[in-house]
Amino acid sequence: QVQLVESGGGSMQAGGSLRLSCAVSGITYGGYCVGWFRQAPGKEREGVAAIYPAAGSTYYNDSVKGRITISQDNAKNTVYLQMNSLKPEDTAMYYCATNRATINWCASQWRTPTYPYWGQGTQVTVSS
Repeated sequence: QVQLVESGGGSMQAGGSLRLSCAVSGITYGGYCVGWFRQAPGKEREGVAAIYPAAGSTYYNDSVKGRITISQDNAKNTVYLQMNSLKPEDTAMYYCATNRATINWCASQWRTPTYPYWGQGTQVTVSS
């Protein structure tokens, strides 16, 4: 059974940093893609970044490049989202998601919210 558990969200003032964690279980063999998404009230779910753990390849939304870093700890089966220089517009519920996929799929489709497995989300609130 595939499970994802996010943690690390919270309230922060603009300019601060947060590190979100996504513990992945049940899909830690073979090729799979892990994506981070966010959804603000009244807005569509947006792809933030993704990683293909088998290759360590990473992918980013241009809007967050330079401020957000996705990484993995294979020993802990955990994917991280380090967010720096937080802005009020980063306020959203953040979700991680995964599916069994090729690296080509991850590279080209990572931002589409069609993953079959999702975590419950963790709230990030940034005040000005």
